[in-house]
Amino acid sequence: MINEFKKFISENNLIKPGEKFLLAVSGGIDSMVMAHLFHHQKYSIGVAHCNFSLRDGESDKDEELVRQFADANNIPFYTTRFDTKKFARENKLSVQMAARELRYKWFEELRNEYGYDSIAVAHNLNDNIETLLINLIRGTGLAGLTGMKPVSNKIIRPLLFATRNNIISYRDQYNIVFREDKSNNDTKYIRNKIRHLVIPVLKEINPSIEITLNEAAERFSGFNEIVSDHITSLRECIKEEREQFITFNIILLKKYSHNKAVLFELFKPYGITGALLTDLMKIIEGKTGGQVITDTHRIIKNRKELIVSDEKKQIEKSYTIDSVEDLTMFAGISTAKIVTINPTYEIPNDPHIACIDSQKVTFPLIIRKWRVGDYFYPLGMRQKKKLSDYFIDKKYSIFDKENIFILESGGKILWIIGDRIDDRFKITNSTKTGLLIRSKRKELVIKPIK
Repeated sequence: MINEFKKFISENNLIKPGEKFLLAVSGGIDSMVMAHLFHHQKYSIGVAHCNFSLRDGESDKDEELVRQFADANNIPFYTTRFDTKKFARENKLSVQMAARELRYKWFEELRNEYGYDSIAVAHNLNDNIETLLINLIRGTGLAGLTGMKPVSNKIIRPLLFATRNNIISYRDQYNIVFREDKSNNDTKYIRNKIRHLVIPVLKEINPSIEITLNEAAERFSGFNEIVSDHITSLRECIKEEREQFITFNIILLKKYSHNKAVLFELFKPYGITGALLTDLMKIIEGKTGGQVITDTHRIIKNRKELIVSDEKKQIEKSYTIDSVEDLTMFAGISTAKIVTINPTYEIPNDPHIACIDSQKVTFPLIIRKWRVGDYFYPLGMRQKKKLSDYFIDKKYSIFDKENIFILESGGKILWIIGDRIDDRFKITNSTKTGLLIRSKRKELVIKPIK
């Protein structure tokens, strides 16, 4: 076991001379064996233990065991206590996911504060194949079949080579004290169900199932690197980054519209799951306006494009503007000033600049999102036009319409910000002073006016 441990560390370049490591030690057999191996090899280590307050007095006994090990071996010891159930309720997480978030956040804080190079966790080969099977059962892309990695950011997994039987043998050899978490035998949890019910059946078919599946995961990892490179190149060829969103060329995308594997990998970064793939294929082939909502993004068909946007909604609120100076407090406006209008004054011919008759403007002004039923008189026209019709004529996408703001005076729209002013507010021969407003051209992060 020791030789295999050293070999795995060397082959995966997990430890460099002079580095120090923070060991995540729960008190269970895996982490106690890991701690013994690190101490036996005289690595520079510290031990961190999380008390999740989930098992009453049992959690406290786990903490005490790990503390005694650290004290007996003069190893720096860190511990913390979490109200895991409360955190899970407040953040709408399962208890398992809550515990994961809490511990990794705390480990990283310790790593930074005390100068550890990496955090070592005691995942073993059995954990790896259980993860592979869980991903396969739940539905996954190729990446989900690659299993855990020996190194991931600042996390190392130095026991990933060892089966559970290897770990038990080492524990017996060195008489390592550990504590058993009884919940590990509760088959209401999917991992335990796979560990205690599924894998024993697979072992009847193939006694070396752990090694076989681990080798398969390694091959999948190689395949995944090849596929990832290809998908990344393909994505860059058919997508374009705009100011507010990403677009995919429908004509190029249609070549792959019936290949679920390619579509899944292309749109996985935008929250597409196996269950949503059929809907995605339909909107690619369908009419403008079709959309798929994922947990993180919205994907909409707009003519010859597929538009992908973050699903974060801007706060629907209006902004009251009491003076010319206050206009620049709105994130979408860069400058605003009063200008003198004379016969030689040239009105800017730029949709991002509004030049309006200041005498026709009544403060306070209102900046808001457009609403169904809104209308204005487009510059140069004597008839009113609904904004919805105007947006159709201008071929605004759904995202364009959602991100547009209008400037209103006395209940009248005087400017679609960044587009067109209302004819009723234009500069005329009788205009003495004008209000010149310049909007920002790039994507805006709208912040409330204080």
